[in-house]
Amino acid sequence: MDLELLVLGDTGWGDEMLRAALVTLMVSLSAMSIGLFISIFGTLSKLSNKIYIRVLADAYTTIIRGIPELLVIYLLFFGGSNAIMGLAKLFGYYGYIEINAFIIGSVAVGAISGAYSTEVMRGAFLAIPRGQVDAAKSVGMNKFLIFKRILVPQVLRYALPGLGNVWQLTLKDTALIMVTGLVEIMRQAHVASGSTYSPFTFYITAAILYLILTTASNKVFNSAENWANKGVRRA
Repeated sequence: MDLELLVLGDTGWGDEMLRAALVTLMVSLSAMSIGLFISIFGTLSKLSNKIYIRVLADAYTTIIRGIPELLVIYLLFFGGSNAIMGLAKLFGYYGYIEINAFIIGSVAVGAISGAYSTEVMRGAFLAIPRGQVDAAKSVGMNKFLIFKRILVPQVLRYALPGLGNVWQLTLKDTALIMVTGLVEIMRQAHVASGSTYSPFTFYITAAILYLILTTASNKVFNSAENWANKGVRRA
């Protein structure tokens, strides 16, 4: 492993690798946010009394979780561009339109994250004892208070471990968006190794950067779980 290749400045690739790590983190945060937003509607849909809404939600989670993540990215990357160009043609524009790599990467990984987050949130909601909601109604709480004081704290407590796993999955799935041309950790490692003919150095560096991000993330989620479980009696 040639550490001289990793120095900062014009003579090394250290600053490029650090910038790529920042891009990876930003894409992960964007994708996780999109996934959580999707999961709210996905969870409500899967718990809906209307069967056609449940069927649509089930189809989404089944399809996204059932096909390779890379295929999802390809479908959204090429399909998204084709859809936008088809829409532009309706307004008389026939040029080529390419979606920004950061946006399409975030949306694609977010769609994957959303499918898994939906199942986590659904499971957390179903884990809340029905008696707690009934007790809240019996003392006169309205729907908003039940949501705020009963459902949100409980769902958060049950969902955090699963969401931590989804975050780790999301963080590692960003490696797949190198196919869109976005310069994240894996893309930068690939470019640097091709330029220096030292693949071992840069792929080991990439592994270390991912380990740093995932280890730090574990600490954050562990702290969040401890906070959410304050005052909870443990068997």
